[in-house]
Amino acid sequence: MSGVQTLTIGPDEGDQRLDRWFRHRFPQISQVQIEKMCRKGEIRVDGGRVKGNSRVAVGQAVRVPPLPNERGPAVNRTAISKADAEMMRAAVIYQDDHIIVLNKPAGLATQGGSGQTRHVDGLVEALQGDHEDKPRLVHRLDKDTSGVLLLARTRMAAKGLTDAMRHRATRKIYWAAVAGVPSPRMGTIKYGLMKQSGHGAKGEGERMVCIHPAEVDKTEGAKRATTDYAVLSALGGRTAWVALVPLTGRTHQLRAHMAEMGNPIIGDGKYGGSGQENMGDGWGSQLGGDISRKLHLHARSITIEHPVSKAMLTLTAPLPEHMARTWEQLEWRASDVPDDPFNEVQ
Repeated sequence: MSGVQTLTIGPDEGDQRLDRWFRHRFPQISQVQIEKMCRKGEIRVDGGRVKGNSRVAVGQAVRVPPLPNERGPAVNRTAISKADAEMMRAAVIYQDDHIIVLNKPAGLATQGGSGQTRHVDGLVEALQGDHEDKPRLVHRLDKDTSGVLLLARTRMAAKGLTDAMRHRATRKIYWAAVAGVPSPRMGTIKYGLMKQSGHGAKGEGERMVCIHPAEVDKTEGAKRATTDYAVLSALGGRTAWVALVPLTGRTHQLRAHMAEMGNPIIGDGKYGGSGQENMGDGWGSQLGGDISRKLHLHARSITIEHPVSKAMLTLTAPLPEHMARTWEQLEWRASDVPDDPFNEVQ
């Protein structure tokens, strides 16, 4: 057991989350332990209380409480199964010495949380190879959303990608199948979003509620959110294939916005309304028949500046199996639509 230490954030350690810095310095300490020490005030930065997701800067002083087995090997690490390692390698759609891009499978969480023991962040060591550090997440997707997910091989690449994500030139396009057909067929949704607590003992069932744009500034906890959408194809009035571009990055933004439009995403049990089958009235997140009940939301592509070469990359992820089956059944073909339908009208 070590004593209390005060460590300084080094010149190559700034601009990252405190919990990531802590796990790199003390790999034997779990995320749960870090969060507990933060809650109790045992970990402090420049004398102040912090959370695990607080960002640290070069030169800051971190108070580190007594830790068990400080110099021992990492403990309580779950070995990555051969099947999971193969799954992660099969998900890679691009990689170089600085970044890795995955087509994240639907149903696989990005990070750990309540009840989540199997997630991308816990499996990335399967992609480490002979690099010094394991790949790092630079953004996240919902567990049931598939598609393009960026990883950085180094801390500097992570910083570069994080900066690039905030740049105007970065563009993320999602594909979704929705109940009904949005009207008009192209537009912008500007409803704000506010977190609504769940009813479970640990907040289970938490969701985002939409707030009218005129009320956002008057509503405590509400944040502005903007989504562009375009209908790419439709099956009568029953369902539509839409492209979605989130201009802000709020939790569940696309799902909540489409539900507010009256066109919830197919398979969305949280925001899809009480009806189990949509009969063309725009409500009910299920289509019935052979259409999968899984969420039909996919991060189709991202255009972003490479953190080192500065070249613009456009990376595209094929549809997951359940969405590919739906597209085939509805005779929707990627070759029939533009890569970026919003550029067609600019």
